[in-house]
Amino acid sequence: MNMKTKVSIKSTLLLMTMVFPGTALLAQDGESSIPFTISGSVDAYFRSNLNSTNDTENGGDLAPATSFANLPGFSLGMANIVGSIEGEKVGFVTDFVFGPRGDEAVFGSVDPSGDPSNRAIVNQLYTYLNVGEHLTFTLGNFNTFLGYEVISPTGNFNYSTSYMFSYGPFSHTGLKADLSFDNGFSFMAGIFNPTDATDFNPSGSYVGGVQLGYEGGAGGTWVNFLFEDGFYQLDLTTGYDITEKVYLGLNSTTASDSFWGVAGYVQTSLTESFGLGIRGEYFTDKGLGVLTEDESVIDVTISGNYTVGGLTIIPEFRLDAFSEDDVVMTDGLKGETANSLSSFLLAAVYAF
Repeated sequence: MNMKTKVSIKSTLLLMTMVFPGTALLAQDGESSIPFTISGSVDAYFRSNLNSTNDTENGGDLAPATSFANLPGFSLGMANIVGSIEGEKVGFVTDFVFGPRGDEAVFGSVDPSGDPSNRAIVNQLYTYLNVGEHLTFTLGNFNTFLGYEVISPTGNFNYSTSYMFSYGPFSHTGLKADLSFDNGFSFMAGIFNPTDATDFNPSGSYVGGVQLGYEGGAGGTWVNFLFEDGFYQLDLTTGYDITEKVYLGLNSTTASDSFWGVAGYVQTSLTESFGLGIRGEYFTDKGLGVLTEDESVIDVTISGNYTVGGLTIIPEFRLDAFSEDDVVMTDGLKGETANSLSSFLLAAVYAF
């Protein structure tokens, strides 16, 4: 099962394939021909509160304060189209997103005037150079190396996302070097624009990033560190196949004067086409402002994954229990409140 693998799905010369159907697109890398590949996904969902009204005129439209899967009723996720040429020495990836989930993912894309940019469909855009067998330099915009969950719904077992993922970084624009070793260890160091400032650097300050990882046959462990003047985030991500059918994952993170949390992930394959997964997360607001300061929340999410070809159907039940009372409006007309929010969603994710 997938860990925090960088979301790589494929497309830029897409228009060429439309104009010249049936034409193989090849790039030259030395003496070899490298195909241009296209892949991606489409997702949509239905979401409803179980203990709170969904009537927006009467205190409804409540949702967990996390990213993406938080719209009421029948709702759209995104269309994700990625194109790439991945050669032995050089290559590139372009990753385009369209729809509400995509808008949230690339919220940092702006033009110099501060207005939303027409470039705000670019989730990733980078090129790389392999220097020998173990060293790779990457320049451009790429999804973050921190955390367990990713932007693309095809990379997560649960459809809704965790608090730690939602308030950590989504993307970085900059230069990084990845060094791998034959014994399974890896090291990454990079310098980036301010977090989620994807198009350009608006402030002149920079962020540093470091990752130390180990990956074996059954899984891996990554220690991630992001830092700048007056701020840091330290993150641990790990996951292993315990048996052929059972997988355990763990993510823990702390951000200075902001938040900290821990989440465990258990996933099991019940049949060839159906799996069941549980995420349990504890998250504390230490000045972020999403909750009140020092308020905490426990998120328990149970998700099924039923796969038919490229389509995955995800029924999901989620409970968010808050440490403070009366934070959830259960009935705006009567003024009734609670300290938890339960919700159900049904998502469909098609990957190609």
